[in-house]
Parts: sequence; C-alpha cells; structure tokens
Amino acid sequence: MVASRNFFFFLLALLLVMVTSGEAQEICSARPTVYVKENNAVGHLVETIVMKDGVVPSLEPSADLPFTLEGNRLLASRVLDYETSINYVVKVTCRTPLLQYVLIIVVLVLDENDNAPVFDANPYQIKVKELLPVGTGLDQFPATDPDKDATLYYRLTSASSYFRLASPENPQLVIQNILDYDKVQSVQLVLYVQDTPLSGSGSEVSFNTSTTIQVTVVDVDNRPPWFKPCIKHEVGGAVICQSNGYTSRVTLNELQDGYLTLKPNPLYAFDGDTGINEAIIYSFLSGNEAGLFDINRNTGNISMLRAADVFETIVLTVLAAQTPSSFQFATTSLMVSVQVKSLHKPQFQRPQYQGVVSSVGAMATDPTNKDEPLQIVALDEDYASMGGINPHIVYRVMGSEDFSIINGFLFMTTDLPEATLSLRMEAEDTSNEEKATVQLSVEVKSDKVPIPAGGFGAGDMAALGATLGVLLFICMVVIGVLVCHLQRGKADSRKIHEASLFRSSLGQGSGGEKQGVQYTNEAFQHDDSDSVGSGGPYATTAEEGPANDLALKSSVMALGTLLDDDNVSQTSSDKEKEVKPILTKERRLEEGYKAVWFKEDIDPDAKEEVVIIPDSREDNSEDEDDNGPAKGSKVGFAEADLDSGLGVKMEDLAEDSDVLDVDL
Repeated sequence: MVASRNFFFFLLALLLVMVTSGEAQEICSARPTVYVKENNAVGHLVETIVMKDGVVPSLEPSADLPFTLEGNRLLASRVLDYETSINYVVKVTCRTPLLQYVLIIVVLVLDENDNAPVFDANPYQIKVKELLPVGTGLDQFPATDPDKDATLYYRLTSASSYFRLASPENPQLVIQNILDYDKVQSVQLVLYVQDTPLSGSGSEVSFNTSTTIQVTVVDVDNRPPWFKPCIKHEVGGAVICQSNGYTSRVTLNELQDGYLTLKPNPLYAFDGDTGINEAIIYSFLSGNEAGLFDINRNTGNISMLRAADVFETIVLTVLAAQTPSSFQFATTSLMVSVQVKSLHKPQFQRPQYQGVVSSVGAMATDPTNKDEPLQIVALDEDYASMGGINPHIVYRVMGSEDFSIINGFLFMTTDLPEATLSLRMEAEDTSNEEKATVQLSVEVKSDKVPIPAGGFGAGDMAALGATLGVLLFICMVVIGVLVCHLQRGKADSRKIHEASLFRSSLGQGSGGEKQGVQYTNEAFQHDDSDSVGSGGPYATTAEEGPANDLALKSSVMALGTLLDDDNVSQTSSDKEKEVKPILTKERRLEEGYKAVWFKEDIDPDAKEEVVIIPDSREDNSEDEDDNGPAKGSKVGFAEADLDSGLGVKMEDLAEDSDVLDVDL
C-alpha cells in the first residue's frame, strides 16, 4: 500500500515537471548556434534573445566568456580570435516568479585571413653533393599558416640557376643544373610564401613571408691529383689538368748536394678534389733504373744519390697517388739534363754597342762601320772548338719592349720619336743561366719627309708640276723612239717573209730543178750533190712530192707566224731535230750549222742555190713602209729548214751599215 502511494506521488511530480519545463521553455528562446567572424569589434551583437513579458535574463558568469548580456542582447565583450578559440557555450537563465529556464547558445568563431605564413627556421642550412643528376629532389621547406584552412604558395629566388621548386604548392628543392664544386661552393636561396595565389588579382587580403636557404656544396672524390702548374681542359663535362712536366740540370761526374732545382717550380701535386684534399705520396715510376736519384715520399723533393757519368738527358716519370684512395693517381715527367761544367761566362765582343734605327721593323745599323747592320755577338770560351758560338745563348734588351734582338740583329718594334736611348743588353746561356750585360746606345731617326709647319705653298706645288712635266716629256720621247724601231723591224721582217715564200716555190712541180728541201742538220751534212734534191740518203724524190709539199708549207707557216703574218699559220713536226742558228758569210759544213745570207756578187760556179730577188721598185717613194729599203738586194739560201731557227742576215746593197739580224 505504501509502495503504491509512493509511485503515485512520483508520477504526479514528473507530470508537474514536464508541464513546468514546457511552460518555461516558452518564456525565452534563441538560435542554438550563432556564427561570429573573428577580429570583431567590441560590443558586436552576437544574438538577440526573445523573451516574454516579465522574464528576467541573466548570464551565467565565466572568466573565459567574452560576452555580456544587456537586456535581451548578447554582446561581444572583446575581440574574438579564431586561432585562440573557435567556439563558446553561452548559458542564459530566464526567470519568472513561477518558472526558470536555462537557454544554451553555442557561439562559433569564423576564421578570417588575418595571419602571415610562418617558416620553421630562418635561415635553413643544408648540404648538397656536387654532380647530382638534374631533377634530383632535395629537402622540403614548408611554411605554416595560423589560418588553418589557408593554401600556401611558394616561389624561389636566387642569383644562380642551380635549383628550382617542385611546384608552386610544393616547396621541395630540386636540382636544375649540375653543381661543380670547383665552380660553386655555396648558394644562397630566398624562399617566399604567401597565402593567396601568386597570380592573384590583388583585391583579396594577402599575407607573405620569406626565409633564407643556405646551400653548401660538398666535394666528392672524382678527380685524381693534379701537378702544378697545369693547363685545365674540360672534356665532356670532366675537367682535366695537363702538366707540361719539369726540367732540371746536373753537372757531369759531380754529385749535387741538397735537392735539385726544378723548373718551372718545385715538383708538387695536390688533390683535384680540393674540397677533400687527400694527402699525396710520390714515387718514381720509370727512368731511375740506374738509381741516380731519390724522391721524398711525402714532399716530392728530389736529390742525387750518386753522380751522373754519362753525357745525356735523363727522363724520369713521377707518380703521385692519393692516400688512402690510391686508385686516384697522376703522372708527370722530369727531364734532367747532364751537362759539362761551365768554366767561362759569355762575353760581348764590344765594351758597348751603338746603333741607328729609323722605323718600326727596320734593322739597326752600325754608325761606326759605314752603315752596315749592327751585329751583336757574345762568345763563350767553353765552345772554343765551335769558334766560341754557344747555341744556348739568347739575347734581350733589358727593361724595354721597344726593341728585339733576332739572330744577333737589333730591330725596333715600337714607333718611337727621334731620340737617343741608353739601354742595356743581356746575353744568357740558357743551359746554365750564366749572363753577361753590355751598354747599348740607340739613335732613333725618322725617315719621313718633314712637312712645313704651314703646309706646302703655291711655289712648292708649281715646282712639283714643272718636274712632273719634264718627266712626262722624256717618257713621250722614249716611247716615240721605241715605236720607230718597232716599225722598222716590222718592215725588215716582211722582206724575210717574202724571201721565204719565194724560196718555198722552188720545190713545187715534178720537173723542176729541185724536188724538195732538206729540213735537218743531218740532211745538210750528207748533201754531197750540187742541188738539194739530187740524191743521197736524204734526197727527196718525185714520188715524195706530197710529203715535200707538206714540209714546205709547214716551213712557210712557221716563218709566217714568227713574222706576225695573219695569212700564214704555223705547224710543227715532233720529228724535227734541233738546228742551231748562226749568222755567217760562209758555209760551215763541219759544225752542222745552217746559214742564210745576202750578198751582191754571185759566183756562177757556186754550188749553193742562189735566188736573186728582183727590185720591185724604181724608187723609194712608194711602199717603203711595207717593204723596207730594198734596193736590188740579193738573197742566198743555204740548204736549210726555214722554220728551224736558222740565222738570217740582211744587207742593203747601197748602205752597208743598215743590217738586220733575225734569229728564226
């Protein structure tokens, strides 16, 4: 019974609570969730509570709550920050005399772009090995943005082009060009980031920041030792340093103390990978089989163990290897010249030299020796067997590049004003570096024609014109004389041509006195008959008429070409033998010569065939220019080939002094 009564009272109380709660909920209301942007102003209206008359609201106090309640208005009491808190729960109690209700409002803070991105470090320090392939990805350098929903964009700036970013949104460093430690040891990069696209319009709020990335290039062991000095060559991206070797000198049969003096400098090698710089050890690879030399393993200094007893040049090959990576090595050569000990120094042949020079490139002359070239000689008594001429001596003008000594002669190499220069010359024996010096005095003279200060006047130009006029007149006179001689020779040549044509007609026809003409020296030497075609092994028969005609025509054409006759052409036979021409007045059988001559008296009993050319003119007034002064001239023909270089002599019957010699 008691239990039933208690259950009844419980149900009654629950019903009363439900009725009370429903009634209380109706006395005030508000949105359960309210959104407020961060960075708001103080006093910003967050929410307005709807209340019935007689309801008294109150805000549940809290130290962290950034709101106040003024009547039914919920206001922000301070600036909201999304990065500090993103939501707040506000409890407002609504009371009446009979009812009380707690209104819960959730205030959510909206994020705004109000913060710049932040890098974790500034600067970043990274190390990158040289020679990494293009496209190799390295470290990433992301920034963070307190505005948690922001997307960040990056860009890289640098004075070099060795690196790039993977993308504007991915700040990973990527190799863009191969790094070479010998060319670059460090690179400084600046990385920028912003919270809006790089190509934005600029109307939206944007924040950015930057950091520095210091890249240190690490050398890798990829090069052998290099001997100094050397000449660098780049072949296919690899660097090679070529050594020209070293030289030294020792004296025959003498043991030199200490280390050898080498040229161009002491023997020295260093690691081609200068960033690693491993230690170098030295040794002889070849050339020291006789055991004359010793090399310091650590320094490369070379000393003698015993004297050289052979006059020669010793070629040593030196090996330099890295340690501990001995697979990296290099070699060079050392040429040691064994020489006879010098007992005398070079000596100039004069106590001083004097020279005169006029222009650049001109050889200096010796004013004391009738302007002969100035010859500079230094002799060495160690070469007495060679007249004192030491082939190792070189000459130079000390402290001046205006002069050069070549083969013992002085030349001026720079245009200098007129002056007298006092210089010194040096003669050095390059085999042992022994030197001699002497005084040199050079007088520089100008070979240019001086121009008057005021220029050339009218009188000067008139004198020059008169001189040129006289020279022109002399030239015209000389030309006139030459033309007269040329015309005269041409007239005589035509006379010879007419004689040739007339002579050629003698062999024509089968019943003539002569059936042919002999064309060789041999024919002349074997001509025992009274006539050309009378017999003998070289006589021309009637059956050989065509061949004879061809030979005659060849002879006439050759003579016509020599005399510049356009109507006659020259042909030659490869079988003709050389005929030596001579100008003579008598027939010379014993020497194998042919002769053509002119004479007034003809012996009827003579064996020579003589043709008298009739005088075609009564006087000299007509055709004198064409035929020359022919006054009953007579022509005598020896039995000769007219185109084989015979000698011709022409004489005027009236004037013996007018003679023309022509070599055909």
